[in-house]
Amino acid sequence: MKIKILGCHSSTPQIDKNPTSQILFIKNHKFLIDCGEGTQVQIRKSNVSFSSIKHIFISHLHGDHFFGLPGLLSTFNLLGRKSVVHIYGPLGIKKIITEILKAGNSWTTYKIHFRELNLNKSEIIFNDSKVKVSTIPLKHRIYTNGFLFEEKIGHRILNIKKINVLKINKYCYLDLKNGKDIITENGNKIHNSELTFNPPKIKKYAYCTDTIYFEEIVNIIKGVDILYHESTFLKTHSEIAKKTLHSTALDAAKIAKKSEVKKLVLGHYSSRYKNKKAFYDEAITIFPNIVLSYDGAEII
Repeated sequence: MKIKILGCHSSTPQIDKNPTSQILFIKNHKFLIDCGEGTQVQIRKSNVSFSSIKHIFISHLHGDHFFGLPGLLSTFNLLGRKSVVHIYGPLGIKKIITEILKAGNSWTTYKIHFRELNLNKSEIIFNDSKVKVSTIPLKHRIYTNGFLFEEKIGHRILNIKKINVLKINKYCYLDLKNGKDIITENGNKIHNSELTFNPPKIKKYAYCTDTIYFEEIVNIIKGVDILYHESTFLKTHSEIAKKTLHSTALDAAKIAKKSEVKKLVLGHYSSRYKNKKAFYDEAITIFPNIVLSYDGAEII
C-alpha cells in the first residue's frame, strides 16, 4: 500500500502549492481520492497512466476538492478512453459533471458510472475480492465523507523449500494457497500450516478531510495503518477552525491517539502558513508518529 500525494493544500492554488488530491496504490488498484484544480498535471508528473485510474472518490463539493474533475474527464475523452470510470461522491455530483459536459458538447466516448452518496452513516461503496471501501461521515460546512480503504486477506504463501522436499505436485498449489490441507498419493494428510506461511497482514488507510474535530469517526478508523487527517490550521487559529469547521494539527493528533492508528499524515494546510514544521511540532506533543505531507510525496 502506498499513497502518492498530488496536492495537500487548501483553497487557493499557488505556484508551488496544489489543492487536495492523492492516489492510493492498493492491491493492484490505483484509486484517485479528490481532484482539485491541476490534478491531471500532477498525475502526469507522477508518471501514473490515466487509463489505470478507474475509480475516483470525491469527499465533498468544495472546489479545492473536485474542480479538477471535469478537466480530467475531458482529457480521458481526448485520449480516446473506452473503459468505464466510476465516480463516488455527494448527491449532486452527477448533475454538475453532466451539465459541464453538456455545455461544451463534450460527451465522453466512455461510460461514467456515478455512485451518489447522501447517508450520514458509514456504508460500503466498493467491494471486490481484494479491497473494501467504506465512507467515513465527517462534519463540515456541507455534506462530506472521508473514505476507509481496507485490504482483504490474501492467499497463503507457499513454503517452496518444504514443498520441494516433500515433492508436492504443482496441481496442489492453488488449494494450498487457499488454506486447504492436501492428501498425498500415498494417502497421507499434510496440514496446510506445514506447507505454507501466513498471508501478508492486511493494511487499512483512512482519508479524513475536510472536518472539524469529530470523535464520532474514532470507531470507524480504529487501528488503521495510516490516517490522513486534515490540519488546515494551527492551534493559534483554533477559533477560525471552529468557525469554518476545519481542524488544527492538534485536533488531528488527538483523533489519531484516540483511534490508536499507527501513522498520522497531516495535510490540507492553509496557505497562510509558510513553515510546515510548525504543524509537526504541534501534533508531535500528542501523537508520536507524524508525517508531513507535501506535493509529490510518497507515503508507505
